[in-house]
Amino acid sequence: MAPRRKRPKKVARAKTTATARKPGAKRVKKASATPKAKLASPLARLRTICLALPEATEVEAWGEPTFRVNGKLFAMHASPSNHHGGGRQSVWIYATQVEQDLVLRARPDRYFKPPYVGPSGWIGAWLDGSPPWREITELLRGGYRQRAPKKLAAKLGSE
Repeated sequence: MAPRRKRPKKVARAKTTATARKPGAKRVKKASATPKAKLASPLARLRTICLALPEATEVEAWGEPTFRVNGKLFAMHASPSNHHGGGRQSVWIYATQVEQDLVLRARPDRYFKPPYVGPSGWIGAWLDGSPPWREITELLRGGYRQRAPKKLAAKLGSE
């Protein structure tokens, strides 16, 4: 049987004054350079979600970013300064009238019937405060599926 190897003893290293703490002092975490609340604007997050969809494009129309697949709109941004936004930042998402009815009844505080396109089934989602991004993402994917050609919609899978 081979003799056991001795582990080297740990040598206490001298701390520099910049990193030294007083005995009994608690370690304080440094604040990150970018607070979580300011990681991405709602429009930047909306762009990330929409442009991740297969062959989705962004086109500026009516002074606002719109998101399309195969030339067909599936989402439109409405800024708070625009008369379409009503003073609040939002996104308008393509949907059927049945989906619109279900969503508006379930969460009237978060979703609304947008002007002009609301009677066709579109759903408006407020982006101010802390929007329900998971729900909005699912609505965006649903609008994309309805507007995209079958081959592109199939790329999303049957989630």
